[in-house]
Amino acid sequence: MKQEIESIERNKTWHLTKLPAGHKAIGLKWVYKVKRDANGDINKYKARLVAKGYVQKQGLDFDEVFAPVARMETVRLILALAANEGWKVHHLDVKSAFLHGNLKEEVYVQQPQGFEKKGSENMVYRLDKALYGLRQAPRAWNHKLDQTLKELGFDRCSYEQAVYKQTDQDGISIVGVYVDDLIVTGSSSQKTRNFVKQMESKFEMINLGLLSYYLGIEVEQGTSGIVLKQSSYARKLLDMTQMQDCNPCRYPMEPKMKLTREENGPGVDETNRFMASPKEIHRKAVKHILRYVKGTVDHGIKSYKGGGKELLGYSDSSFATDQYDGKGTTGLVFFFGGGPIAWASTKQQTVALSSCEAEFMAATATACQAIWLQNVLKELTGWETKKVKLKVDNKSAIELMKNPVFHGRSKHIDTRYHFIRECIEKELIVVEHVCGEDQVADILTKALPKLKFEEMKGKLGVKDFTNPGQKLGG
Repeated sequence: MKQEIESIERNKTWHLTKLPAGHKAIGLKWVYKVKRDANGDINKYKARLVAKGYVQKQGLDFDEVFAPVARMETVRLILALAANEGWKVHHLDVKSAFLHGNLKEEVYVQQPQGFEKKGSENMVYRLDKALYGLRQAPRAWNHKLDQTLKELGFDRCSYEQAVYKQTDQDGISIVGVYVDDLIVTGSSSQKTRNFVKQMESKFEMINLGLLSYYLGIEVEQGTSGIVLKQSSYARKLLDMTQMQDCNPCRYPMEPKMKLTREENGPGVDETNRFMASPKEIHRKAVKHILRYVKGTVDHGIKSYKGGGKELLGYSDSSFATDQYDGKGTTGLVFFFGGGPIAWASTKQQTVALSSCEAEFMAATATACQAIWLQNVLKELTGWETKKVKLKVDNKSAIELMKNPVFHGRSKHIDTRYHFIRECIEKELIVVEHVCGEDQVADILTKALPKLKFEEMKGKLGVKDFTNPGQKLGG
């Protein structure tokens, strides 16, 4: 607590004053946290002084609160790019990041409990910089960081607002931002070291060295590439649900199993997708998923050095899988550097009248992701990227994408789904047919038979990086 107060005062976050008439001082509270590493070992004990920002009123105490953070697929793309090029990825943590954000508004806070100034107990602090808990604090910090990185010669990516790039004769440097966590990589190790020194001169930084743990993801950097796992998170999930001693299994769902809302049986706690009236069958389905988590704790994905500079996407759908409203499921996955970097399994928003139509809508969603990933990659590297290949296993859907003359079969489809035709016409993507046996996205649309699931999981790039020969129960 003393270190937190010293940090605040050293940063000139506030100054003592009398509360002006018409203003109300916001209360403060202490929040305590135990910081742990990927193995669950204690790194440090932390005390943070937090403002009770929930009493602030928009328009009076603050205006804007939004601050961008890097998407998970962006983080994986940066790591895959680093693996492909043989770059090292470093991790920086800004100490008390929100204390660096400059405030535009006039904000007063009460003196923190246990640290009142003797003889001035009735006075308050006027904030010159942000505190944790203030509604505008994330935006203020992001604005400060944005200014600092631009002063150091970095440009903000237009397609990903939480990523910055610097290119000069010495090479490329890339910085990814997630609130106060920064990942840094690039073609020059010396440039990276210089950047770390520059940031340490601007802020109180903790240099965590080579990236090993980030946003719940365990990162292993080696000579052949980068491996990503979530073993610690998986174990935490099992502990939280008291399933740490359950029998593991190799697949997450019984083949051809379909859950509906109107299932007979005793009711259970409302903690899964069928929140209106979950039944015992839904609880068993969730337990089965947790057993799969237990059996895949040490599984992960890998991006390989020299894995290639091409983006490759797979798109698939299941037709009318939801028995309640007749909607299907879209599955998509993108590969770069030999490993998967982006994937999704989402319920379709529109009812399809055929499997061809369901595949057409799924391909459009995949095309949107493809264009965005291509633009981010091109902006980061400057490469003249090739057209993104999109693999679809439905020939009728491919013909529908390439030939807008099929008016009778497509006139009822919502206009937004025709975006993929425009992408093909402008040669932004290339749609190719792939046989069902090699359709990797199939695993994201339905429950597959056991052998098929194992095969597709391997093609997706999910492997056991700890005990590959370990036997699992049924």
